[in-house]
Amino acid sequence: MRRGRLSEESLPKARDLGKGEAPTARSNDPIASGGVEHLRTEFRFTLPRGYTDSEGKVHREGVMRLATARDELVPLADMRVRENPAYLSVVLIGRLITSLGTLRTVDADVVENFFAADLAYLQRFYEKINSDGTSVASTVCPHCSQEFDVDMGSRLGE
Repeated sequence: MRRGRLSEESLPKARDLGKGEAPTARSNDPIASGGVEHLRTEFRFTLPRGYTDSEGKVHREGVMRLATARDELVPLADMRVRENPAYLSVVLIGRLITSLGTLRTVDADVVENFFAADLAYLQRFYEKINSDGTSVASTVCPHCSQEFDVDMGSRLGE
């Protein structure tokens, strides 16, 4: 299910995501690159604290991929999310982390054991790589046709 995987060298570190530059920005000018436009779909991160596995090994370096519509819809049917909507971010982030240290798999069961600081970091990281750089959307009033901006908020699970 991990299609389009990029080489490790091509993945930017979380700290390399420039301020003011959308992390989903396409690489290079399509004309300068022979007409081929590339979309970065995976991003490296480093957890502030790290996940400690059952053997006591700490895992901090990981990769998160961009979310699809399906990634955001499937967790809504998860019984844990239905019982506790706050669990949405745990299930969603568990779907999007493609690697973490030397762990073979990362899923909601792993994510629910992250330290709160690491989960909060990943929630912000998710928002950053999956947004277009703004939480403001332009819209038009259906009654008077006046254009205006609406702040859509930026908290995961709102």
